[in-house]
Amino acid sequence: MEIAMGELRQQEFSRLDANGFVYLDYTGSGLYPESLVRAHADYLSKEALGNPHSRNPTSTVSTSNLDKARNRIRQFFEADPREYDVIFTPNATGALRLIGESYPFEPCSRFILTADNHNSVNGIRELAKTKRVKAEYIPLNAELRVENLDQYLPHADDSKHNLFAYPAQSNFSGVKHPLSWIEEAQSKGYDVLLDAAAFVAANRLSLKHHKPDFVCVSFYKMFGYPTGVGALIARRAGVEKLRRPWFSGGTVRFVSTQNDVYLLTSTSEAFEDGTLNFLGIAAITSGLDFLDRIGMERINRHVSKLTELLLGGLKSLKHSNGNPLVKIYGPSTMENRGATVAFNLLDADGREVDYKLVEDRANDENISIRTGCFCNPGAAEFAFGYTATLARNCFDVVSREFSLEKFSECMKNKPVGALRASLGIASNQADVQRLIQVLESFLESKSPNPEESSSPTASCGR
Repeated sequence: MEIAMGELRQQEFSRLDANGFVYLDYTGSGLYPESLVRAHADYLSKEALGNPHSRNPTSTVSTSNLDKARNRIRQFFEADPREYDVIFTPNATGALRLIGESYPFEPCSRFILTADNHNSVNGIRELAKTKRVKAEYIPLNAELRVENLDQYLPHADDSKHNLFAYPAQSNFSGVKHPLSWIEEAQSKGYDVLLDAAAFVAANRLSLKHHKPDFVCVSFYKMFGYPTGVGALIARRAGVEKLRRPWFSGGTVRFVSTQNDVYLLTSTSEAFEDGTLNFLGIAAITSGLDFLDRIGMERINRHVSKLTELLLGGLKSLKHSNGNPLVKIYGPSTMENRGATVAFNLLDADGREVDYKLVEDRANDENISIRTGCFCNPGAAEFAFGYTATLARNCFDVVSREFSLEKFSECMKNKPVGALRASLGIASNQADVQRLIQVLESFLESKSPNPEESSSPTASCGR
């Protein structure tokens, strides 16, 4: 029998209402269901698990758990085990770092990425630079979408290794970028790196229908527990291209200190540095089972309905002179968007209200939202209307003693951050209404004088 979402909240997330929490930061982290934690604690209390890099009895149990988790991940994402491998990492960022360090960039390779990307993807450009490859960014339009990908993604020299990277869903604006880009880019000579971290918490990703070369996920984004475990789900052909710049721990079959030689393992362990979080990984199968029991399509319908309610509530807030209270960054409708909404408040004269003041008032009401640029500077730059020249000039001016306050002043008081509300499996209408009520308290308010407001602070969480 299908459980109602309200009943699910009572059974699995009762701590929210018991503590008066309104949790609207699911893009930052999912919430763990209580049954998952209890079942995992019960399992650990009855089992003895050892470091998996051995054949002793306790290590064998851990190795079996790792194998089960890899198979369950492939099953959940409909990834053919003959085609895809699963490499455990500390998180999605760890998976992206692995690609940055190991992708075989060479002179005349192309590395193209959308301006809308998490900083962990942007950081790959620094590793590409060491191989004389410059990152090329695709700009965004007013809705923070890409227009005419074909114009910015030319055919690449297929004798070189070329990489195209983008998020399935923006962690800044909630924009869903088309999965059809995967096949389009591959047809033009690119390997495709898909950041799915923000997408898979409420959307089904089938690697049977779309086949990126590399996919990164963090499991705490999906079901809240455990933290410190992510994965790179990679096509075996893509893994064969990777060239590790170093070796460590269990990544090798043979190393000689007397001779300058080593031999990596022939499995995914060649990319798994040190001892894996084998205790946490043992919970992944149960976490994916939980999502399947509820149903990803059902979770998607639930959060989409609430996101539509949130967008409608934000757009309805107007000052007495008719000016809007809320400026939404990205799409203001549900067309091709997820449950992440970025926005700022405006006073009656259209001036931005310091987002830190809004955050403080939300904190007073026990409401968890996120502020800053959300580790996505490209989406922020297009959302806030930065020009490359002005932003660079201001960075040069304040870089020695950098602060967001000084940067904002140099940028002629353009926004330097925003508010972000994101919904998830345990969200309900009351959560949305409580946030709207807090925002309503800013109607008719004027922007405070700089002396009256606290200095802006940035947050760099996904």
